[in-house]
Amino acid sequence: MLVLLPPSEGKAASGRGASLKLESLSLPGLAPARATVLDELVELCRADEDKAREVLGLSVGLRGEVGKNTGLRTAGTRPAGELYTGVLYDALDLASLEADARRRAATSLLVFSGLWGAVRIGDRIPPYRCSMGVKLPGLGALGAYWRTPMATVLPEAAGNGLVLDLRSSAYAAAWKPAGEVASRTASVRVLHSQLVDGVEKRSVVSHFNKATKGRLVRDLLVAGARPKGPAQLVEVLRDLGYVVEAEAPARAGRPWSLDVVVTDLH
Repeated sequence: MLVLLPPSEGKAASGRGASLKLESLSLPGLAPARATVLDELVELCRADEDKAREVLGLSVGLRGEVGKNTGLRTAGTRPAGELYTGVLYDALDLASLEADARRRAATSLLVFSGLWGAVRIGDRIPPYRCSMGVKLPGLGALGAYWRTPMATVLPEAAGNGLVLDLRSSAYAAAWKPAGEVASRTASVRVLHSQLVDGVEKRSVVSHFNKATKGRLVRDLLVAGARPKGPAQLVEVLRDLGYVVEAEAPARAGRPWSLDVVVTDLH
């Protein structure tokens, strides 16, 4: 099983280990593209702070993030699983997993990134600021930029098992499973169900959407679940206590759509 995750804007304030070694990161087929994006980002941030803030969508209060980006090649690093600290990762709580579940996480979780393309949770990277929605002056929109290298590398990473896609739309733009891989891909969204004047209303609540996805991944890792495809995933999630509504694709070569329906926001 390969689980596709978004990153988080929330990150550890600093690295604490050796500096970045691009050649040590997983998915080596992405290395040339990573080096190109890294060079463009560092140059942008060194050349003009105000322009860099505009391009990166940062407020004046976050100007320090521009400075961090200038030192990405020499800054201390952390495993990606420690670096990201947002809502999804708080709920996933990798640090508290038992050894077996942690090993499963290391081989199955893949975090998408505007800067790195995609990394595994054990890959050591420095704190950075560069979302997939950024348009770097020399490269254009990163979501579009990553499609070409991803098209070769990601199907190989997916192997022949289930692909569980929990990415937000911005990160999904970098790679869309196609053909045979898509047929064993399940794209998941979380819906909040509530009664309003006796009528059920459903909505996407951002914070809880992320938290539920984090708990869902954690539960799969702890259970040691190995569903072979989307249909089996639905059964596993229901056994784990989730309310799941599944829609098989109308045509071959399309992913499944799964709605996880929740009533309590916490």
